[in-house]
Amino acid sequence: MTRVFLSLGSNLGDRLSNIQQAVSTLSMSDKIKIIKTSSFYETEPWGNKNQNWFVNAAVAVDTIMEPMELLKYCQNIEYTLGRIRNQKERWQARAIDIDILMYGDKIINIDKTLIIPHPYMHLRAFVLVPMLEVKSDLVHPVFNKTISELYDELENPEDVFLYGTILPRQE
Repeated sequence: MTRVFLSLGSNLGDRLSNIQQAVSTLSMSDKIKIIKTSSFYETEPWGNKNQNWFVNAAVAVDTIMEPMELLKYCQNIEYTLGRIRNQKERWQARAIDIDILMYGDKIINIDKTLIIPHPYMHLRAFVLVPMLEVKSDLVHPVFNKTISELYDELENPEDVFLYGTILPRQE
């Protein structure tokens, strides 16, 4: 079994339900065991700011799946829950997004199809804040820094609020 960390996000439809369904579907596999799920966070969009805010969470799982098998499984969940991929447009709105952040302590780059650790995780508060809750002392194998240290080094973090709190007015 390998300990894997996933980031889940949704900004279309019933965002909270989409995340909950994705976690539930992950747990249905006999090859995956959910270890810990973070709280849910409402987060400012990253990259393309002209879209709805996201609901995000982080999940720690143990799996016997190899990285590419896990990627395909996650993409199948995304497709089942209504994710439409547009290769020409980055950071578009989506019903669900499941990213593999870390796969044990492995560093993987398979033809840019699968890059682990996730190449942007250290720049995104919407990833790091839920990860602080799941495993703040996890060490990034490229930067050799903990999740807490990566979060502390964010220069201009996007807004991240615990889901259900009152948000500032969105323009």
